[in-house]
Amino acid sequence: MSVTAARGFTAAGVAAGIKQNGNPDLALVVNTGPRRAAAGVFTSNRVKAAPVLWSEQVVKGGVISAVVLNSGGANACTGPRGFQDTRATAERAAEVIGVGSGEVAVASTGLIGVNLPMDKLLSGVADAAAQLSESGGERAAVAIKTTDTVHKTATVTYGSPRTGSGGSWTVGGMAKGAGMLAPGLATMLVVLTTDAALDSGVLDTALREATRVTFDRVDSDGCMSTNDTVLLLASGAAHVEPGHAEFADAVREVCADLARQLVADAEGASKEIRIEVVGAASEDDAVEVGRSVARNNLLKCALHGEDPNWGRVLSAVGTTGSVFRPDELNVAINDVWVCKNGSVGEDRALVDMSGREVRLTVDLAAGTDSAVIWANDLTAEYVHENSAYAS
Repeated sequence: MSVTAARGFTAAGVAAGIKQNGNPDLALVVNTGPRRAAAGVFTSNRVKAAPVLWSEQVVKGGVISAVVLNSGGANACTGPRGFQDTRATAERAAEVIGVGSGEVAVASTGLIGVNLPMDKLLSGVADAAAQLSESGGERAAVAIKTTDTVHKTATVTYGSPRTGSGGSWTVGGMAKGAGMLAPGLATMLVVLTTDAALDSGVLDTALREATRVTFDRVDSDGCMSTNDTVLLLASGAAHVEPGHAEFADAVREVCADLARQLVADAEGASKEIRIEVVGAASEDDAVEVGRSVARNNLLKCALHGEDPNWGRVLSAVGTTGSVFRPDELNVAINDVWVCKNGSVGEDRALVDMSGREVRLTVDLAAGTDSAVIWANDLTAEYVHENSAYAS
């Protein structure tokens, strides 16, 4: 049930006519309480879409009663009119569900530099409000897809044996994203919900830590979006206050699940590449190396062709400022250590790359810290899809 798996939430997804193909393109998620605590993280791109600018201000209040999400248009780089359109969207949602517009977050995804058809969008908000239900989470997840081939949802429920509180509570979520996937956050719209009784400060801490090690570790194509939005809403409807550590674990579990789904559905990809950097002097070093490897187009092409070209891994490592000695580097591809001490290791012919997942392990031999980055290969299908995106 996605975002409606947690009690205290309703949702809907409708075809408002924003997309020319007539597919669902507008989602509405409503927190029915009794609490309406919220937190959010957004793109670090300096070019931010109007909905991001609006929702950043909404989140500062710590209260979100509803989220309106549309696909079919990013409402980015649209000037003052774009921000006015976002405000009008929030005001329309506020009107139909009976809350203040300052409690309505807005998120958009699609082509940059195109104004939204506001007559259709505003009508769609009213239609979605009329269709809100506790089983509407899946329809909402479908409505936010762009080039996604599948909708993406995840849930976890913790019961009384784990909480020790005499009740169960849930974290649910939905996500969209298939291209422009790179750290800060990774191109995505994500709404997470929980019926746990927690305040916005606890939500913010849990969300930021979860994002740091999940969505921020997805680097499919090295392209950062203008619209990234991840929101976490709490209704308190379960009347259970879990421990902060346990709640953080649940949020991280849902985020990790959704992040893997984003990688699996990346545009045109034929490989999911797990890059684990070990033996780093610091976690920052491990992340920097992982991202450099993830963004090496020569390596991505080699992995697409199932060529265990470990030299391209070392080349990517060498462009970073991390601590290492070139003659101590080790690289494994699908558990075969093809590079040892910066030179030839095991026979590369032993590497089986026929499966969908490719595992790269980079040992910097400089410390004890580590990190995992997820990426994809570079394919002709990716180039084709993005060369025709606007058409």
